[in-house]
Formats: sequence, C-alpha cells, structure tokens
Amino acid sequence: MLIFTYIFVFDIVVCYNILMKKINNTENEKENAVVISICTKKEDSLERKIDEINRLCFSCDLNVSKNFYQIVKDFNKSTVIGKGKVDEIKKYIEECEEIIDVVIVDYPLTGSQAKNLSNIFNVKVVDRVGVIIDIFARGAKSKEAKLQVKLAQDQYILPRLSQMQGSSGRFGSAGVGMRGPGETKLELNRRILENEMESLRKQIAKIKQQRQETRKERIKSSLPLIALVGYTNAGKSSLLNCLVKENIYADDKYFATLDTTSRKLYLGDGNYAILTDTVGFISDLPHELVDAFASTLEEVLQADLLLHVVDVSLGKEDNNIKEYQANIKVTNKLLDSLGATNNRIIVYNKCDILGKPILIEENEVLVSTKTKKGIDRLLSLIKYKLGK
Repeated sequence: MLIFTYIFVFDIVVCYNILMKKINNTENEKENAVVISICTKKEDSLERKIDEINRLCFSCDLNVSKNFYQIVKDFNKSTVIGKGKVDEIKKYIEECEEIIDVVIVDYPLTGSQAKNLSNIFNVKVVDRVGVIIDIFARGAKSKEAKLQVKLAQDQYILPRLSQMQGSSGRFGSAGVGMRGPGETKLELNRRILENEMESLRKQIAKIKQQRQETRKERIKSSLPLIALVGYTNAGKSSLLNCLVKENIYADDKYFATLDTTSRKLYLGDGNYAILTDTVGFISDLPHELVDAFASTLEEVLQADLLLHVVDVSLGKEDNNIKEYQANIKVTNKLLDSLGATNNRIIVYNKCDILGKPILIEENEVLVSTKTKKGIDRLLSLIKYKLGK
C-alpha cells in the first residue's frame, strides 16, 4: 500500500512539473508578428525604416515572421494602406504555417484604423507608437519612470478605447501593447483613465519639484552639469560606465535604460562635474512620450555641456547619407527643438568596429567604450569645453 502511495505521489509531482514547464514555455514564447512599413515622404528611406522597426520588434521580444511595405501617396482613410496590400497581408496571415499573434504597423494609427485592420486580419494590431510605449513599459524601473510611462500609456489608450473594447477580444489582455509598468492591470475605462492621468501628472509634478530642489543644491556647489544624449542604443550608458568606472545596466536593445542616472565625474586637478544619462531619442518619437518625459528632458536643458553619443559603426548608406549621420540629424533636430545648449561634443562610439576611417572635426572624438580607446582624449575635450 505504501509503495502504491509513493508511486501515486510521484506521478502527481511529475505531471505537475510537466504542466508547469508547458505553462512557463507558453509565457516565455515570443509572439509572432507581421510588420508593415509605410513610407509617406520622399526623403523616407525604406531600408532604414524596415531596419528600425525590426529592431523595435526585437526589443519587444517579437518574432518577425514577415515584412511588408508600401509607399503611400493617397491615404486610405479607413486602413492607411491600399486594399490590394491589405488582401495580400490577410492571405499571408491565413495561410502562414505559424500562428500570427500581432500585426505591427510602422505608422501612427487612429483608433478606428487599428480596429478596421484588426477586424480584417482577425488579429491584434499595434502601431509604432504602441510598440515604443511597450518597450518603455518594459524598461521602466524607478518610480518616476513608471509614472511617466503609465501617463504616456494612458494618453495613448484614451483615444483608442473603442478599438480596445470592441474588437471581440482580438486585442487581448497580454503581450505587446498591453504591458503596464509594474505589471499593473490596464483599466479600459475613460473616467478611470482621466482620473488616473490627473493623479499621475500631480505625482510627476511633485517629483519634478524635488528634482528642482536637488538642482538648486547642485548649482550652489558650482559643479557643471554634463548630459549624455543621443539616438537610442548608441552606447550612452556604456560611456557613463566607462567615464565614472561604474557598472550601470546597459544592453544592446532600443531604450534599454530609461531612468535618469547622475554620477560625479572626476576631471583631474581637483575638479568635478555631474554626468547625467538621459533617455535615448528615435525618429518620430511619440508625442505622448515627449510630454510624459518632459521633466526628465529638463536635464538636457539645464546642462552646461552635451555629449552627443553616436554609434559610428552604423555605416550603411542610403541616398549618400550614412545611417549614423541620419541619427545625428534626428538627435540635433530634437535638441534644437528643446532649446538645448550648442556647447556639444560629438562622441563617435564603437570606433573599434569602424570599417573605414572617418574625418572628425574639432568638437568631435572617436572612442570605444569596449577598448577604452579615445577616453583620455574625450576627458581632455570635456575640460576644455568647460573651461577647466
């Protein structure tokens, strides 16, 4: 009898372990995505757009099953893309061997457009803005970052409530587009969202006030402020680690770090500065995120010097413009629109994997955070720019 009891208990344990393994595999399984890239301007680079949206999908842990694209001249108000392209994508989704969980549209959709496409494809549809906010939701660690992302998420959801509530469950309750900071449940209710947004704004304003007090103390200490800026995944956090000899989290993904991090930087001869890492930029940065992270971006406005970090290894060329040069243009446009200082140093990072040598100007420096090449030269340039 005792032997049979042991066998019975053993069987239960084995079955339980198998079941939990299946559940864990399901939870960790990546969603399969179809991606639609849309070009609307003459200067749009299709190859760059496809590369960038695929990197965004990678940062969301999506498995891209297939890329579609369309150059749009005359918008279809109900679906953005034309009927022929819609039919082509629908056919692929229906005939695909693997189950397609989500369609990613590299364009800001209205709630009705997302709903129409979701009804046609019979799967969840998330636009570029939703993908970026999802990445931010994953990366938010500090209380402030979580509040800011939640505000951006609510601002994004509010005009799309009817699409999320009335799509017969196609939007789902999990996966890309439905993650919340701190794994909080998303409330699809207009009044709840509006009240929550008001509360979030007050909490962010309170933290902003606390930061201003900290900034006043910093000004009293007469320490200059240096802000790290640049396109996402250029290596800002890695450069901060290199300069202050710390080990702050950095990863080869878009928007891997969102939290503003400040550290003392020793400049030599008894001189110090405050070095602050800021959120990365990207082309067509959603206004919801610009609004929500306005208080964080103030660090850029208060800076005495900007270190504009550039991934110089991105040498792929399109229309005689290299990818890293296009990234510089996007970042400079955002910095100028914010009214940031022109006291800037362009830090060309990842020079250790640079294919061909490039010419650099007086306020530029080649570095490698991996090999530490050029770091001494950068420090000398920082001291010169700060008059130290």
